[in-house]
Amino acid sequence: MPLRRGIPLRAVAPNAVTALALCSGLTGVRFAIAGEWERAAGAIIIAGVLDGLDGRIARLLKGQSKFGEQLDSLSDVIAFGVAPALIMFLWSLKDVPRYGWIFALALAVCMAMRLARFNSQIDSVEQPHKSAGFLTGVPAPAAAGLAMLPLYIWLWSGQDMARIPWITAPWLAFVAFLAVSNIATFSWSSLRIRRSVRLEALVGVALVGAALLSAPFETLTVICLVYLGLIAWSVRSYAKVKRRRAAQAG
Repeated sequence: MPLRRGIPLRAVAPNAVTALALCSGLTGVRFAIAGEWERAAGAIIIAGVLDGLDGRIARLLKGQSKFGEQLDSLSDVIAFGVAPALIMFLWSLKDVPRYGWIFALALAVCMAMRLARFNSQIDSVEQPHKSAGFLTGVPAPAAAGLAMLPLYIWLWSGQDMARIPWITAPWLAFVAFLAVSNIATFSWSSLRIRRSVRLEALVGVALVGAALLSAPFETLTVICLVYLGLIAWSVRSYAKVKRRRAAQAG
């Protein structure tokens, strides 16, 4: 029987989704250049959704590969680091180009550093955050979404104050810090829902989906604020885990 040659389709499918996420992020820059801010923000959100799917597709099809891991990291740097930085620069920071560019660069560089740290620790045995079900810092897609919070507010409120560079620049610096920080944040894959509230959770997800369709930028603003609150909660939760581990070790 002749040997089959070529790459199996199951290995190509997740990489194709990753490439689509990359294309969506770069398309957001194209929309920003044209001044189509709603589409620019939407393109980054779509890239985030695709990024959340590629890993799950790879595991479902058993198509994980080293190539896919590297492509995913490169895609994340561009779609969630470079693209949001350029969008926010073109939307707001270009009004003070010399200083604004520094903050745009900070977001892109910190995102690259975050992903480089992730790749360097992927085979590390000692990962206290991961072993407890937490992430280290804010993940790239979430950081990209948070970075554009002033843009979301401006799109639904029309308030030009949200577009002032002296507000946007410190916000980008704060998000860049969260991305490269050692703050423990919740990993969505480790969260568990009680069986007794399963139906209520499904209704909640459906309502959020409906809200995103009918009032996308108001909903994204609320999601960002809720996520910031969850960061504070995750820090407290991990502190409890550390105390429990210290007590067991003692």
